Order: sequence, then C-alpha cells, then structure tokens
Amino acid sequence: MGAWLRSALVVSAASAVVLAVVSPAAAIVYGAPDQGRHPAVGSLVYDFDGDGALDQACSGTLISQTVFLTASHCTAFLDAQGVGEGEAAVTFDDEVGPGMTLHRGTAHTHPDYGYSGAGGRSEPHDIAVIVFDDPVGIQPAQLPEAGLLDDLKAAHQLRSTEFTTVGYGAVRETRKGGPAGILDNNERRFAVQTPASLTSTWLTLSANQATGDGGTCSGDSGGPHFLGAGATETDVVASITVTGDTFCKAIDVTYRVDTPAARDFLAGFVNLP
Repeated sequence: MGAWLRSALVVSAASAVVLAVVSPAAAIVYGAPDQGRHPAVGSLVYDFDGDGALDQACSGTLISQTVFLTASHCTAFLDAQGVGEGEAAVTFDDEVGPGMTLHRGTAHTHPDYGYSGAGGRSEPHDIAVIVFDDPVGIQPAQLPEAGLLDDLKAAHQLRSTEFTTVGYGAVRETRKGGPAGILDNNERRFAVQTPASLTSTWLTLSANQATGDGGTCSGDSGGPHFLGAGATETDVVASITVTGDTFCKAIDVTYRVDTPAARDFLAGFVNLP
C-alpha cells in the first residue's frame, strides 16, 4: 500500500494482489450498529475470491433513485477487474451476507482520477458514482450546496459542527493494540466525529476515541460524512471517506463534495442544489 492511502484490511491475505489495486476501504470505529438509521447508505460488494460469494468492498450513498455516490479508487478497482456495464453490485441491507438484496449498475470513475497526475494529492478527483439500471426505491440523501463547508468556516461555525459517519466493514473498539485491534465486521455502523481542518479539497475529521470521536477504518471508502449528529443530524453528505491513519486511531481524511471539482462531476448525473 502507499503511505498516504490506507490499505483494505477487510480483504483476506489471499487477495494481497488485489489489495495493491484497491487502496483503502474504510469502516466505522468506536461506533454503534446502524439498525436502519441510514437506509440510503449501501455497500459496494465484489467477489474477491472468485468463489461466487460477494464480500464488502467499499461504501457509498444513494443520492438519487438511480445514482450511488462513492470514491473513485473503489470504482477504478472495478474497472481494473473487468467489471463491466451493469455489473457493479450494491446492497442497502443492514448487513452484507447471503440473501442480501442487490442492485446492479454501471460504475463511472472520475476521468481525471489519480494521485500522481496534474492534481496530485491536492486534487485527486477521488469521487465516483454507480448508476443503477433501475430505481432503488429508497429515500436518497442530499448533496450540499456549493461551498457549504467554506461558509461554515467563514461564520466560525465549522469547529462546533459535528459529523456522522456511516459505513460497513472492520471495527475497532479500543485504541489499544495495532492491527490486532481491528476486527472483521459486515454490518452497517455509524459514529460521530468533530472537524480538525479544512482545505480546498479535504475535510479532516478526528477519529480519536480519547476525545469522544469515532471514525473510519478498513472496509468503507466512499461512505458518507453527514452534516450534524444526534438531534442536529441532517441527510446532507458533506464529504466522503478516502483515507486516514493506518491504525484507525486518529484522523479521517475525507473528500469534500461541495467544491467546484466535485460538483462539476456530479452535475453529469444528478441535479445539484
């Protein structure tokens, strides 16, 4: 794995070659079972072992009846594995496993995606969508207005704003231990976190249990960070999970969806607020 992108620990050691392609997938740490709170959040699934069983790969959010928002490094992996038109699979069930309901669609990776191109890490265009063949029948989440996070920062409100992160995959219950503290899990979970910093591309969020924050780990890249938490939680997706510290103890680095670059891409698939 690269030093900047967290590896996909949810994939078995037998899939080490696949790991190098997938980059991160992240999941919820210091959180709780979702139990249907966020039905618009789904899991992108893939047959890593070639045995016909679909496993959790990345997360994402339904933003229209036919469009699923996720990360480009998730869909670029599908492209590399030959997953073609109408073959990408997503479930919105509370748990990934046998008998889950699947929705099929076509992945669209951002055409400028990459961490070594012109934009580099400052703007890797790590945002993608899957367009389903048929409407899903679940109430979609909302996209933010342009510059939402900049407006909060300018009004000195960003630091006091909480965010709710949702996803599937590995969990961590305690900060003690390194990789050994990360446990397998295929259940949709959520956690609450507070902001650390904001740039033109990235919203960095605390995942430090010592300060009361949860966060993401291996199994749910592309998953949402909703604006607000608890009584103030909204269905507005402020950013999506991309990476964080290797041991899932400190920070999440999330890709903003309120920027011109993100909105220019999304405008090709949905109506923007």
